[in-house]
Amino acid sequence: MKTTVKIKIRGYHIDHFQHVNNARYLEFLEEGRWHYSEKNNLISIFHQKGISHVTVNININYKRSAVVGEVLRIETSVIRKNRKSVTMLQQVFLNDTDILIADAQVTNVFLHIKSGNVMRINEELNSLLPDIAKTNQITR
Repeated sequence: MKTTVKIKIRGYHIDHFQHVNNARYLEFLEEGRWHYSEKNNLISIFHQKGISHVTVNININYKRSAVVGEVLRIETSVIRKNRKSVTMLQQVFLNDTDILIADAQVTNVFLHIKSGNVMRINEELNSLLPDIAKTNQITR
């Protein structure tokens, strides 16, 4: 399930060039992923099952500067999985337009909290992941 969260650009979001610094987008994207996890009830489910997840790769493409007063819309969805990881697509748009500010692909792996070991995406874990459970496509 794709989720959407909006962030209004404030003065503390910008750098001395008067636009959002590239590093700040990492925080915006993380907010989008937290929102996704909350909307899909993943945080409490993972906690109950002793599962954690960590980001292992982020690739960001910057398309346009964002400035104070603009509202950004961050859309987050799962686009791919393999035996041990899930990749999310995150797109940052200017408010209610189709103007793309940035996009990113973010890859996460799942861990057993107690052991710290990476988990394989088995049937149970697959069923917890709303976007990819429907497609049931695991790539090698």
